[in-house]
Amino acid sequence: MGEIEPLARLAAAGDAAAFGVLVRRHQSKLRGFLLRMTKGDAALADDLAQETFLEAFRKIAQFSEGSFFGWLCAIAYSRFLMQVRKRRLEPLDEAHDMPDDAPEPENASLVRLDLEKAMARLVPAQRAALTLCFALGFSHEEAAAALDMPLGTLKSHVNRGREKLAAMLGVWRRMEV
Repeated sequence: MGEIEPLARLAAAGDAAAFGVLVRRHQSKLRGFLLRMTKGDAALADDLAQETFLEAFRKIAQFSEGSFFGWLCAIAYSRFLMQVRKRRLEPLDEAHDMPDDAPEPENASLVRLDLEKAMARLVPAQRAALTLCFALGFSHEEAAAALDMPLGTLKSHVNRGREKLAAMLGVWRRMEV
């Protein structure tokens, strides 16, 4: 993983200003990750981001190495999964194979590719894996660590998620023609 980031080291030593800099540096990326996870629910994403930063502040002394943002994503993903279980936002083990609101063929010329809509149809683990690896540039190893899953499992989620996205977007594209 690597050495601890200097600002995180200062924050772990009790420097609240350093933690504030870390929050400002990472809050928009973390919120973007959570927006994807919550299927665009901005209020929930904001709540989860706030909970993530509060938990990170309480546990900053436990952060010992690697990417601070990766550590934040791990906390955020854990918070998201707790919300899913609590609110039953969506099934955790089932993906939607095809969109429920796919347009009729006669309306196909009006359909535009909508990656966010397609991403929302993936199970949370696939959505998180794809977001971390492709949108946020994490390596497979970093994403696996952030999501607290074995590397092989992470790679499976990435591959399955990509296949499902390709299938959904391919159907929509064919419908446009």
